[in-house]
Amino acid sequence: MSSQDQGNETTTTESGQQIDVADGINHQVAMVMDLNKCIGCQTCTIACKKLWTDTGGREYMYWNNVETQPGQGYPRGWEDDTGGYASAEQAENDGHGEYQEGDGSLPSQEDYGRAWDFNHTEVMYDGSDAPLRPEGNDPEWGPNWDEDQGAGEYPNSYYFYLPRICNHCTHPSCAEACPRKAIYKREEDGIVLVDQERCRGYRYCVEGCPYNKVYYNVMRKRSEKCIFCYPRIEGEGSGDGNFNLNDGDAVPPACATECPPQLRLVGYLDDEQGPIHKLVNEYEVALRLHPDYHTQPNVYYIPPFAPPQHDEKTGESVDAERIPRPLLEELFGEQVHAALDTIERHRTRVQGGDESELMDILTTNNPAQQYRLEVFDQ
Repeated sequence: MSSQDQGNETTTTESGQQIDVADGINHQVAMVMDLNKCIGCQTCTIACKKLWTDTGGREYMYWNNVETQPGQGYPRGWEDDTGGYASAEQAENDGHGEYQEGDGSLPSQEDYGRAWDFNHTEVMYDGSDAPLRPEGNDPEWGPNWDEDQGAGEYPNSYYFYLPRICNHCTHPSCAEACPRKAIYKREEDGIVLVDQERCRGYRYCVEGCPYNKVYYNVMRKRSEKCIFCYPRIEGEGSGDGNFNLNDGDAVPPACATECPPQLRLVGYLDDEQGPIHKLVNEYEVALRLHPDYHTQPNVYYIPPFAPPQHDEKTGESVDAERIPRPLLEELFGEQVHAALDTIERHRTRVQGGDESELMDILTTNNPAQQYRLEVFDQ
């Protein structure tokens, strides 16, 4: 069903709590990423790349990427583009009216970063002692070009990592932008997909997504994007197949399972016993990235903490936050203040010897608690 046919529908849980999902969607799958655990190792990026985008026309695509904040991101300057909706009322209105179109420009290949050609033949086959290096002109930009740069000055410089995938929004503006209605939300779980038979590669979706998470395959002349690893969630594949699964077993997206610090939790917003519901709706510490775009993402973030600032002369800690709150507010909205305060209260509680369900959720390494994908009959 296209987002043009969707408004908002309220789902009521067993306890009576009301949760907004898109009209016509039975359950909304979602992900929470704890930014305090991300080490920027890019294992999630490589897992996604190897599974989905290692073939022709996808060389520049990273459906999952991990960028340094503050920074220019991938593609370069994506936060400066427009798109999304002008207001929540516009996004939630049936048919949406006229969505907030982009500025008519598309990210250039240089903004994504061109794939580099290396001197593999010289090094591996011709017996040269030359080091492996890019050929041609020196590259000037690429994914993670500004990795670990951040901002601030010694001894109070700062940065944090921000993993990004398609947000599988409740009101996806990429679907609103598509004149072919080739982008739709799955009824059973709200995953946003591109119908490759209907797509004609007009790229209005690329312009319309304010997160720049739709890509154009120049070889296939089609738009492509993160599919939330839906074949894994459906349990498709076999032990000797591409997905390395057993038939019938629901498995989380590869970016989640392959993450060394296990920073991602996956489940459904309306599963009130699951971690997603508790973090988003009960404790309200999992926040959307750029809620001001009004697409209502279903990928959420636990905002980052950092050690306090240090006095430049004495080196001692001072009562000042290292990551500026205005930066976090720009990324996650005004709710970031309450979220950080809630987490700090629960951390203090645990340090004092008391128990905290919130801290248990955020620190668990039990897959049964991290991933709840078989709680509803699809």
